[in-house]
Amino acid sequence: MDVKPILFVILYIVGAPFIGGFLDGVDRKISARMQGRKGPSVFQPFYDVIKLFQKEPLVVKRSQTFLVMTYLLFMVIAGGLFFAGMDLLLCFFALTTCAMFLVLAASFTHSPYASVGCQRELVQMMAYEPMVLLTAVGFYVATGTFYVKDIIHMNTSAIAFLPGVFVGFLFILTIKMRKSPFDLSTAHHAHQEIVRGVTQEMVGSNLALIHLAEWYEVVFLMGVVALFIVNSNPVSYVVALIVILATYFLEILIDNTSARVNWKVLLVSTWVVTLVAGGINLTILVLMHR
Repeated sequence: MDVKPILFVILYIVGAPFIGGFLDGVDRKISARMQGRKGPSVFQPFYDVIKLFQKEPLVVKRSQTFLVMTYLLFMVIAGGLFFAGMDLLLCFFALTTCAMFLVLAASFTHSPYASVGCQRELVQMMAYEPMVLLTAVGFYVATGTFYVKDIIHMNTSAIAFLPGVFVGFLFILTIKMRKSPFDLSTAHHAHQEIVRGVTQEMVGSNLALIHLAEWYEVVFLMGVVALFIVNSNPVSYVVALIVILATYFLEILIDNTSARVNWKVLLVSTWVVTLVAGGINLTILVLMHR
């Protein structure tokens, strides 16, 4: 029995909150520097989550807590499947499912801000889901498999065949990581015109669980970025780490230099990038394999 997948899953479950929380702290620090401020400690996100867990639980309906916990559970499952080397399509399916639980949890509050946030979250899902699907299909066409464990053992990095898909995936990362100009439904920073959007009425432990889920998601998404780079050569892991750090910095830079757009611009621009970058890339790949 191969114990490596089990070890990777355990490392993800235990380590992802620390990595994701630290990256969140680095995000705040770099953003503050870009804005001419000193900024909080890189450990501030951990202090915030601990404080939230210590607050008295307050919910509109008890089922909201169940939905939030399910949102976190499916996020852990999505990342666990990925780092276990399982089917990439299944990982993305779990990722989409957990997003639906977040929308359901927010809709239970009956807050006008949360309602607007839910509507925008659904629009964002309509925008980025085609590119997510094309990413999974692209890996299959380029490598002949959906399994992560097989993709990372290829002799050539997938990005050599999927440069357009990689660009398209980086584009939707801005939506998934809730960065400007696409932070329509909610944001990590206090510059939302709808306040906190889908998490507006989330308080205490429920909000803490959402932060944990977001940290798990960031690590999972960075893992997908690495999947474009990693191959059978051990050096590729170092290159993948550099690409991950560059990608994360790029997202912070875009967040601090872009103004928020409306949902129509979000939808049109994302679909255009999906069709041009992802669609043309896949079309060329299919023609090459004939």
